[in-house]
Amino acid sequence: MAGGLSKRQLRAFLCGMDDIALQRVAVPLGNRSFELLVPEPGGVEARFRRRQEAGEQPELPYWSRIWHSATALAAFLLQRPELIAGKRVLELAAGLGLPGLVAAEAAAAVVVSDYLPEAVDLLERNIAFSGMKNVSARRLDWNALPEDLRADVLLLSDVNYEPAAFAQLLVVIKKFLGQNTAVILATPQRLMAGPFIGQLAPLVRERNDMPVADSIISILLLGK
Repeated sequence: MAGGLSKRQLRAFLCGMDDIALQRVAVPLGNRSFELLVPEPGGVEARFRRRQEAGEQPELPYWSRIWHSATALAAFLLQRPELIAGKRVLELAAGLGLPGLVAAEAAAAVVVSDYLPEAVDLLERNIAFSGMKNVSARRLDWNALPEDLRADVLLLSDVNYEPAAFAQLLVVIKKFLGQNTAVILATPQRLMAGPFIGQLAPLVRERNDMPVADSIISILLLGK
């Protein structure tokens, strides 16, 4: 969906993010699709290498692609809109924000967030591109979340890929659960994530396994 953008507005959105061209991509989600602006991979890689050559230590641009977990979570939310209908939804480490943007079709309000400025910039572009009025983008780092941050539903997709972050991620999840927030986590079945998923096991009230391409993504519903 392009939110009724004029040709001139669409050209502005597609013209690039700094020196990276954006592509208009229709993401298949079951029997329908959802359109996003996605960075052209070659441009992302070229900018990353230029920054390295300039002596910087840039973060790996995980935010710049659509991961299978995000696709699975977005498709799951379309199947189960009652989980988010009329609720305040927060997506942390959203990257391109596909699940959060899809959730906005049923939710009362959605915040899609990431800790990297360039990701937040593109989130804002995709919000405008979608034409949705109940979504906002915000820069949030799960290592230092505001004390007053609240949501009815927390969305997380493919966040448990770095073992060094597992302890803090578990703290964040338990904090939101303690506020009676429902947490929905989409995760590929990686071996290294096994211990982390094991720690979550007592908190899981429902599990759904969804095939995406050549992967199986587990959707875990945590909380009451």
